[in-house]
Amino acid sequence: MKKYLVLFLLLTTSVAVLSQSFYDFTVKDIDGNDFSFGQLKGKKVMVVNVASKCGFTPQYKELEALYKRYRDKNFVIVGFPANNFKEQEPGSNAEIKAFCTLEYGVSFPMMAKVSVKGDDMAPIYQWLTTKELNGKSNSSVKWNFQKYLVNEKGELEQVINPWVEPDNKKIVKWIEK
Repeated sequence: MKKYLVLFLLLTTSVAVLSQSFYDFTVKDIDGNDFSFGQLKGKKVMVVNVASKCGFTPQYKELEALYKRYRDKNFVIVGFPANNFKEQEPGSNAEIKAFCTLEYGVSFPMMAKVSVKGDDMAPIYQWLTTKELNGKSNSSVKWNFQKYLVNEKGELEQVINPWVEPDNKKIVKWIEK
């Protein structure tokens, strides 16, 4: 009887993990407040890991322009500072926020610094990178400014490499469709 109970618990736990939705996640924003992805239902979302001292850091300007252009059309960008690649995001959340605001005028939602790979990978990035969790594909975060496109239903649709500019035709077409 114990074997069946353990088997039942394992199966139901696995199903619960597999059925986790993008909208089930709550993270901390850059100010330390809870940010529920449930509030993004019905919007297209670009999740991007960012860094202040990276060759791709100027993408902040394009991300902000894209956000301003489409924010009233059910589109949002969510930035996650991460220090996983050559320590290119060493600052505190307060320092990161000041940099993004002063240097690039960032107004899209910025979250608290997380890890986007390795043993301490943030749960949202586990979902984004694991097919068994997101139902779409496996991926790994290659570098800073990798983009994950999540549709209005909370489904992962595309993974965009870091070197692809935020205003790339493929991304704009996805937002506008």
